[in-house]
Amino acid sequence: MPKKSRNPNFDQTIATLRANAFEVTPYAGVAGSMLVSKYGAAAVLVAAQAKDAPAAYAVRPGALVKGEVARLLDRGYQKFLKTAHFEIPATAGQLEAIHTFTEELKQVTGAISLYNEALGTTSDLYQYDRLKGREALHMTPTSPWELAGDH
Repeated sequence: MPKKSRNPNFDQTIATLRANAFEVTPYAGVAGSMLVSKYGAAAVLVAAQAKDAPAAYAVRPGALVKGEVARLLDRGYQKFLKTAHFEIPATAGQLEAIHTFTEELKQVTGAISLYNEALGTTSDLYQYDRLKGREALHMTPTSPWELAGDH
């Protein structure tokens, strides 16, 4: 008789999330996905292709703003919540909710919890104002032994 897998499948993971007070609803944006929310934060989960994990992120955790999962944008001086329609400054309460939600979601789904992510909320995007526009410059790399200009 074949052994049963100790890893739950996607449907069992969704049932466990519901049992742990997560709100789970179907998500129309991605086929076969579920919107999981709690504390005003949410993520979209799909069945994972790998055998060792029951679920994967279709949309990473973020604040739930008007039914849409907002991405966390770090501009160096402040964090923002960015949706398809607008961008608003993130409050400390929203950042704490995202962090708590992410850690609980990882515990329930059995995902790996990384040390740097456990310390605080990590952003999806980093756009520092002093670096904005630098990627457009196409500088050719020079060798340090080559003379530059009139030298």
